[in-house]
Amino acid sequence: MSGINPIIMKSMAENKNMITTAEVLSLGFSKQLLLKYVRAGLLERIRQGVYILPDSIHDDMYTMMLRSEYIIFSHESALFLNGLSDQTPFMHSITLPSDKTVPGSIKDECTYFYIKPELHRLGLIERETGFGNLVRCYDPERTVCDFLRTRNRCDEEAVISAIKNYAAYDKKDLNRLADYADRLKVRTELKKYMEVLL
Repeated sequence: MSGINPIIMKSMAENKNMITTAEVLSLGFSKQLLLKYVRAGLLERIRQGVYILPDSIHDDMYTMMLRSEYIIFSHESALFLNGLSDQTPFMHSITLPSDKTVPGSIKDECTYFYIKPELHRLGLIERETGFGNLVRCYDPERTVCDFLRTRNRCDEEAVISAIKNYAAYDKKDLNRLADYADRLKVRTELKKYMEVLL
């Protein structure tokens, strides 16, 4: 089989050597063509519905986010994206609305949390990954509140570290933090930690 169709190649070039099944279909090609490319060694399937050129570096966070429009990076992943932690998380944390489910294809490679649908997009922003792709994540204030909200599932050290790093953050917005703490019902916990740490 000869090389990849020029239309698909052009789309991949515009998208950091990556393409999704949905994009291929929108260009007027079939899923079967992707399978042929994979069998011929012209493409690699890195996740369900996501393909890259062989030898391309794969942006894990970006391709994970492509699995569902409801995935928002939270907790350690959001700290990292917001520059409040220099440690790349060993496993990414995501939050979804409670009326949705985590795609089975990524269940084993992330820690996931659920929240009421009306609070899911509170504090939603976009940040660049190390590969320069924009991904959805929570802002620093929402991230601190999330650690408090789910503290029974988080390592105590991680909760303390998140709050300490936030306290030292030069762009913190304490009014926003207080507003989120009220809406996420963690005002009392926030006060307790802040009194001890500040």
